[in-house]
Amino acid sequence: MTGRGQASAGDLLELVRKGRATTRGALQEATGLSRATVGQRLDRLFRAGWLREGAGGPVDSPLGGRPSITLEFDDAHAVVLAADLDTRHARAAVLTLTGEILAEHGGTLAVEDGPDVVLGELGGWFAELLVKAGHRPDEVCGIGLAVPGPVDSETGRVVQPPIMPGWDGYDIRGRLARAFRERTDTDTGTGTGTGTGTGPAAAPTEVPVLVDNDANLMAYGEQRSGYPDCSAFVLVKVSTGIGAGVVVDGSIFRGVDGGAGDIGHIRVGADALCRCGSHGCLAAVASGGAVARRLAESGIPASSGSDVRDLLAAGHPAAAALAREAGRRVGDVLATVVTLLNPGVLMIAGDLAGTAFLTGVRELLYQRALPRSTARLDVVTSRLGERAGLVGAGALVVEHLYAPERAEERLLALGV
Repeated sequence: MTGRGQASAGDLLELVRKGRATTRGALQEATGLSRATVGQRLDRLFRAGWLREGAGGPVDSPLGGRPSITLEFDDAHAVVLAADLDTRHARAAVLTLTGEILAEHGGTLAVEDGPDVVLGELGGWFAELLVKAGHRPDEVCGIGLAVPGPVDSETGRVVQPPIMPGWDGYDIRGRLARAFRERTDTDTGTGTGTGTGTGPAAAPTEVPVLVDNDANLMAYGEQRSGYPDCSAFVLVKVSTGIGAGVVVDGSIFRGVDGGAGDIGHIRVGADALCRCGSHGCLAAVASGGAVARRLAESGIPASSGSDVRDLLAAGHPAAAALAREAGRRVGDVLATVVTLLNPGVLMIAGDLAGTAFLTGVRELLYQRALPRSTARLDVVTSRLGERAGLVGAGALVVEHLYAPERAEERLLALGV
């Protein structure tokens, strides 16, 4: 936040959204602004439809008087679209600004078909979901997309993704925004991206699209919804590939160009050929795809992590044994991850995230890591399940669009 006495309307919105100051008096105290200035800046937020008045708060003065009116972020003024791509399957949803899923759809969608086809199909899914949720295209303030590859967050483009052929450097943001516009026919309507709902109308604009790695967004969704006080949170997704998402002090840690957390390509001394072209990667021997390949070699039909998941759910003994072995290999690598990051929560998610795999992880993790590193560590499985990436993608959009500086820009664009 800017210095005391200089806080913008966006700063005030941030204080209210985070619950740090929810009355006019509290905002004055937190910012050093005068009562009149606070009132003027709140008026802009009310006119945009971003704030509403709630119930009266407690009376602080022993002399009595009228209770203070509380202020609340109005999550009904816009909605967010989110999608989570896996290698062969995808999920999409309409969410409120506070992360409630209003409508969702899952189905077969193969990333190997290429970005033009996949993103065009997602545009159609979004259009149908908006109708199902009872919302208009012009109520969409942004779109979040989770993809199974490393992403440069500045450009929204994937960078040398091992399991996304044809996607390297592709303009995902532009194509998805165009697909959404085309499938909702907004050129003849009121336009998208105003994000105001009941607020003032604005000229049609391209709906903003944010893209990030799927493990990052799963970690973000899980941390925010279930472990908001955990200052160092790690999620490991083990499906067709293996990736990790790291959330530190409430923010996704991406590294310098989006490559943080790519633990599936740590070398573990095996000879197996990985899809990235190297030999001995963790993903080549311990991912869902690797387990599926070993099952198929023994005559058990399996071709992907989802097939392994189904076999594990059915209690197949060979699948369980291989999943436990894979968990031990991953646990060996995670001993280093835990020693380096000292997280409070290590969450296992994805197709293999069951009892057998988790048992294997714990065996090697606690054997190899120093007791100091695991003394306050909780090793858990996903709470949100298949919705984690959707929730994280929606939260990414909201945190971006309503961050103080961006919020101020949007208010000016709305003319308030």
